[in-house]
Amino acid sequence: MSKRSDIIDGSKATTEKYGLVYTEVLGWIDLGHAQGKDIRALLDNINRGEASGQQYYDVTYSQGMTSPYGLARAGKLVTWRIKRGRPYWERKSIALSMMMTVARKFEAFQGAFPNNFVTDSGFSGEDLVSDLLGFYRVVSIDRPFEMLRPVSKQEALGLLR
Repeated sequence: MSKRSDIIDGSKATTEKYGLVYTEVLGWIDLGHAQGKDIRALLDNINRGEASGQQYYDVTYSQGMTSPYGLARAGKLVTWRIKRGRPYWERKSIALSMMMTVARKFEAFQGAFPNNFVTDSGFSGEDLVSDLLGFYRVVSIDRPFEMLRPVSKQEALGLLR
């Protein structure tokens, strides 16, 4: 779960890579989850598979958490075998399905014993919404924050009272 100290001013939503902002349209957004770097890499892997010339190709997608100082990493992943010849719209659909499958598994993993002693992040209210925002930033609207109407840090902090 994010902390009060993670909240940043909504005017920085387009420039910052990390932080928590509140938007009038979607509510809380975790900018780390909303970057879309994982989706960009996943679509690149799918596109490489399509260009491979093989009848089927395997694509893996994962979400994970890293311990302080990067000493350990844990998470969830799926590998799907895809038949070559998928149109671009279907590749995006496959990527969304993979992300949603792993996101649910990963959030449950974070909230389960013994991980719940290390993190309280399992199914944080902003995580899945932010993952979806990251996906759509890659496949359709790369600068959505003007439409989402982020609020100032003071307004966001006022919502927590």
